[in-house]
Amino acid sequence: MNKLYIGNVSEEASADDLESIFEQWKIPHIGPFLVKTGYAFVDCPDDKAAMKAIDTLSGKVELHGKVLDVEHSVPKRQRSCKLQIRNIPPHMQWEVLDSMLAQYGTVESCEQVNTETDTAVVNVRYAAKDQARLAMEKLNGFMMENYALKVSYIPDETAVPEGPVMGGRRGFPPRGPPRSGSPALGARPKLQSDVPLRMLVPTQFVGAIIGKEGGTIRNVTKQTHSKIDIHRKENAGAAEKPITVHSTPDGCSSACRTILEIMQKEAIETKFTEEIPLKILAHNNFVGRLIGKEGRNLKKIEQDTNTKITISPLQDLTLYNPERTITVKGTIEACARAEEEVMKKIREAYENDVAAMNLQSNLIPGLNLNALGLFPGGTPGMGPSMVNAPPPGAHAGYSSFGSDPYGGEGPFWASVLSASTQPLAGQPESETVYLFIPALAVGAIIGKQGQHIKQLSRFAGASIKIAPAEGMDAKQRMVIIAGPPEAQFKAQGRIFGKLKEENFFGPKEEVKLEAHIKVPSFAAGRVIGKGGKTVNELQNLTSAEVVVPREQTPDEQDQVVVKISGHFYASQLAQRKIQEILSQVRRQQQSKPTSGAGAQPPAPRRK
Repeated sequence: MNKLYIGNVSEEASADDLESIFEQWKIPHIGPFLVKTGYAFVDCPDDKAAMKAIDTLSGKVELHGKVLDVEHSVPKRQRSCKLQIRNIPPHMQWEVLDSMLAQYGTVESCEQVNTETDTAVVNVRYAAKDQARLAMEKLNGFMMENYALKVSYIPDETAVPEGPVMGGRRGFPPRGPPRSGSPALGARPKLQSDVPLRMLVPTQFVGAIIGKEGGTIRNVTKQTHSKIDIHRKENAGAAEKPITVHSTPDGCSSACRTILEIMQKEAIETKFTEEIPLKILAHNNFVGRLIGKEGRNLKKIEQDTNTKITISPLQDLTLYNPERTITVKGTIEACARAEEEVMKKIREAYENDVAAMNLQSNLIPGLNLNALGLFPGGTPGMGPSMVNAPPPGAHAGYSSFGSDPYGGEGPFWASVLSASTQPLAGQPESETVYLFIPALAVGAIIGKQGQHIKQLSRFAGASIKIAPAEGMDAKQRMVIIAGPPEAQFKAQGRIFGKLKEENFFGPKEEVKLEAHIKVPSFAAGRVIGKGGKTVNELQNLTSAEVVVPREQTPDEQDQVVVKISGHFYASQLAQRKIQEILSQVRRQQQSKPTSGAGAQPPAPRRK
């Protein structure tokens, strides 16, 4: 993705003219400019240089009376489903962006690109070519908060090439198997963690970490078997710079310890008297589980490592910065031990989310998890592995993992739940869930003049209504969500996320809500199971609290309530399991033989 197309080039322009412009703006390039009539091509050394050229020159720099148009050069065969959208307002909410993109088709992924511009850039993949083409036509030049969006194709490496199969001879496959160690074999084992270590270091110590002609950082990289990126050009003038360490957990910890030692030595030599804490960056999605219930996890790490740990407030988060800063104070040895424990919790949270997401994609066929905005993707330092890399034992990306996200045979219920969303009619049946939220949060869910709840309803494809308050002092309000399983997942996920964003739950609390599902009274026993076996098993497997209140009086439709309490994933898994039980009951009823064509349905029960 490093070849650039330069359009609107004057006939008077030469390769030297273009080269001087790139030199003037300090944009590196590889090889000569290939100048044609009205346009030109050039290669950049990496994505960062290509993005800098696009952001700096496109629509802004004039050459011989014509304003240059710079974008990624994409061969026709790779103009498929992937777009890059630039010049997005920096304070735009993900939810608004997702809603806008969803108007033109199914968004399979939306990843933020790290650039040096004030505005945001995202790479978007649609499910089909025509959807991407429509989005390009409608969004290119579209004004949002006085920013004109810029949309262009980017190479889609997964696009099926047209023409003969690539090989050594035209029309024939290549001779022999791939060479050992080639990418096709995937023989090289992947040892590094999917979650890199992200650190913040004082800017004045960056030079010491790099060393003369890069000698120090090369030694650290070699000794710790790590790949270390020092993002010197990010946040020009900032007091701190981010460092990303890609390695095994042990390699990351070793590199962290060495970097702390380098900074400590430099501080002594420069008579820097202030304390130098360890600062770790972590995606907000994982921080709640690092903190633990009532802060227990964090307190234990502090006690075990003899450190003091603080975490930056939620208010610091923006579209452009989804990371929280974890500050650790103590000796170098203590900070290094704390880093191991903190990153262990972060990685566990990531792995649990990957497993849960994959299980959801089994439970809800066709669910586009990456488009929901619920999970980190494209975060600086996280890399594409956060979105695309399968965990051990999986067979593909997030939206198409195998039935076993854990390796081995996996839990028995992973294989039986997928039927719950495939009723006999072929289309997912609509479900109704009653979700209870804090009464004070109603305004945030509805939004100004009802805009938020309308956008949420369109995005999720669900009917969402707020029931009237049951009394003046009611502490909870009921949200009625009606729609198929994927719509339920999207709508409930966004509501959970909104409550966290708006601080209706503390920074050390995990969002846990109560949801109600109505089931036919004759099926309640199946949910409970003999001696409560099914409901107990369900609670153990999903971590949700599931209650079927005794002595319920069925409503006018002969239904009773099942109550589910827990965090988002726990609640979703419990809901899917209960829907599977109901599907089994319905299938059994439909398969019962009748006594004849004119057989009458059974009479209703006497009450």
